[in-house]
Amino acid sequence: MDNFVEIGIIGDFDLERQSHKATNEALNHCANYLGIKIKIQWLNTESLERNIDHISGFDGFWCAPGVYKSEKGALNAIQFARKNNYPFIGTCAGFQYTVIEYARNKLGLNDVQHAEYNPDASNLIITPLSCSLIGETRKVFVNKNSMIYKYYNKTEIEERFSCTFGLNPKYRQWMDESGFKVVGTDEQDEVRILELSQNKFYIATLFQPQLSSLPTNPHKLILTYLTCSKEFHLKRY
Repeated sequence: MDNFVEIGIIGDFDLERQSHKATNEALNHCANYLGIKIKIQWLNTESLERNIDHISGFDGFWCAPGVYKSEKGALNAIQFARKNNYPFIGTCAGFQYTVIEYARNKLGLNDVQHAEYNPDASNLIITPLSCSLIGETRKVFVNKNSMIYKYYNKTEIEERFSCTFGLNPKYRQWMDESGFKVVGTDEQDEVRILELSQNKFYIATLFQPQLSSLPTNPHKLILTYLTCSKEFHLKRY
């Protein structure tokens, strides 16, 4: 039995991007805090365009912030994680593409697009936020009737953001009623956290928990994610 929990990060690693370095660092210090041995592998999105059977050996997936070389590859891996009930978290751009994957492949909205890359598309499910959240720390209000409330045990949290795009409000009710629940909102009642309640751990956050996680104060959401990934790993053997 391999004692290492293997985490696949969906994204194209960029050493110059703070959020990418922070993702690696947060996973490592949170695993150390829990006493979990982990292996981290970034999954180049172009490698995910066709056959993705090679990613089935991972114990959890994290869809990273940033720009993806292949949108198709990123969406393929997100769909794989969702359909096979892998522990999954998508942050910032990972949130945005988790929304797109669900809308296209679960709700059948095949033409939904991201405004940053297809601004003239007729069905934009990801649109500019009312104000930029780059470098901002903001309050998020957590629905008490949610799994994520159990992770935080709080109805009000503060999180760090680095984004300018989010869920188009006109799709909010459709997403929520389909099962991808809105469980976290900001002071303007804009969507900041989604969870797929039928999966063990399937979370999308517009904020980046990796930016505020510290070795002395590891982020609760990442700790829970790794705990679920370890449980997934143990069930394999």
